[in-house]
Amino acid sequence: MEKYIYITLFSPLIGSLFAAIFGDKKKKLITGVFASLMLLVSAFSSIYLMLHVSAEQTYHVKLMDWISAGGLNIPFGFVVDQVSVIMMVTVTFVSAMIHIYSIGYMDHDESFNRFFVYLSLFVFSMLILVMSDNFLGLFIGWEGVGLCSWLLIGFWYHKDSASWAANEAFIMNRVADLGMLIGIFLIYWNTGSLEYDAVFAKAATLPHHTLILIGAFLFIGAMGKSAQFPFHTWLADAMEGPTPVSALIHAATMVTAGVFLVIRSNAVFSMIPSVSLFVASLGAFVAVFAASMALVHNDLKKIIAYSTLSQLGYMFVAAGLGAYWIALFHLMTHAFFKSVLFLGAGNVMHAMDDELNIKKMGGLGEKMKWTMIIMTIASLALSGIYPFAGFFSKDKILEVAFSSHAYILWALLWIGAGMTAFYSFRLVMLVFFGEERYKRYGFHPHEASALMLWAMAPLALFATIGGFFEGGFHEFVTEFLPNFEAEIEPHFMSYILMVITLGVALSGILYAVYKYSTGGFSKEAEEYPVYKLLFNQYYIPQFYDKCIVKPYMSISTFLWQKVDVAIVDTIVDAIARVLYTSGDKARVMQSGNLSKMLRLMVFGLLVLLLLVVIFYPAK
Repeated sequence: MEKYIYITLFSPLIGSLFAAIFGDKKKKLITGVFASLMLLVSAFSSIYLMLHVSAEQTYHVKLMDWISAGGLNIPFGFVVDQVSVIMMVTVTFVSAMIHIYSIGYMDHDESFNRFFVYLSLFVFSMLILVMSDNFLGLFIGWEGVGLCSWLLIGFWYHKDSASWAANEAFIMNRVADLGMLIGIFLIYWNTGSLEYDAVFAKAATLPHHTLILIGAFLFIGAMGKSAQFPFHTWLADAMEGPTPVSALIHAATMVTAGVFLVIRSNAVFSMIPSVSLFVASLGAFVAVFAASMALVHNDLKKIIAYSTLSQLGYMFVAAGLGAYWIALFHLMTHAFFKSVLFLGAGNVMHAMDDELNIKKMGGLGEKMKWTMIIMTIASLALSGIYPFAGFFSKDKILEVAFSSHAYILWALLWIGAGMTAFYSFRLVMLVFFGEERYKRYGFHPHEASALMLWAMAPLALFATIGGFFEGGFHEFVTEFLPNFEAEIEPHFMSYILMVITLGVALSGILYAVYKYSTGGFSKEAEEYPVYKLLFNQYYIPQFYDKCIVKPYMSISTFLWQKVDVAIVDTIVDAIARVLYTSGDKARVMQSGNLSKMLRLMVFGLLVLLLLVVIFYPAK
């Protein structure tokens, strides 16, 4: 099986290198096809591995000895178990479809080949992250996806907004990654190893306060990568990148890494209930916090981005309450319908000359029938409507909260479910139905190419039927993860909760359909303080700008002008001038005149003798 592990891991890297070395402008189609083919090879290889992984058989491989210094021995090794292989299949399958879609989406971009270099490298970094058998290897992949996200978000670097968004994402993640790095140092300091098996075996012997510190610092890293409050602002701004990048970041890579870290480290988090409760509480807060901003936003991609932020909150609630397998299940189902939503948004952008304001659209369903159908399916899945995939995984998370007696968390998630349904179909209604507002602005929409639609079809299919694999998924994953069962008494209460959750979702959908089929909210509503608060993201970006960015810039400018230039540069320049001047004056000694040089030698000798007499007098 070792060769299949390497095929899964290195196929995306081969596609990236091919695009970098052989992808000239005349062969750009070959570049896209080859990179997509490599992702398909990786996906089929990971599926093959999944079929052979079991409770009795997991696979560990060591590519080479990596770091050996003193007592630290870290191999460059990988593990394929129930958790990593689910991530491998999800990442490679979704990424393969996004690669195929990108061939059509980026067809007219002059940097087509560069895009596939970065895109495939992104997937390779994510595979390093999920397949590594130690925390340091995970951190290498973690930083790799951070670098690739910077390259892809700022792909159109000639746009100031894209460069700014890329820098924001990169810097904000570096701040959070410092916390994760401290957590990794604490792990090694207290266990003497960074390999998962050794660390988790020794975790139970560590002092409780040490485990709390390790868990807290690791979760800080997860908060940054998964854009949890207060590190959330970069995620919506990251929409400046090409739409396939948004789909990849939100569905298969980057933001899911934080959830994966908590799931992978379940042996630690399960022993620190205080930290786990914080994880769940923050997740519930973010689920509602992000959904509330999506209610009023008009940017097509940012609405879907806030949706990702909200759904990540649901995943963290499940993980924080100990239902790690349910968190992983929602991660997988979310990857299918969220990738479809972003790719559908890409179709709409193509049709609307990159316009993103949904209030300038309307009536696109007649021009973009297949995109409308696929995005409606994905929206139903996101809203948690039976029988779509989101119903099964999201309902499980609410059951977990209720059965754990975390009623406040359950109430927040229930409210979030209603909000999710409303903003999802607010988007569908404003984009695909109603008045054809796009005609006022001179747009001539058209359906996406067949290649792009076919790439979306498998994702839409799994967004529809993925929930029915719950039983097999549960049996497979709980061979490795704790088997959390939501026990609600009396038993019929679970069905009542399901009906309540489904009811609030259907109510949100029906209200959105009714409201936006009858003209929507009045313009006066946009003047309400609550609307302004939500539309301006609770004024948090403005707060960061005024209280962090501008003061930091002021301090940096002061230190640059008053310390670096006025003091440091002045001292360095003064030393240089003294040396230059003294050298310039002293070079007259090298005149070549023998008598003058002899006189200088005698003078120097007398000076030396005088110094000896002064500092070393005769006793």
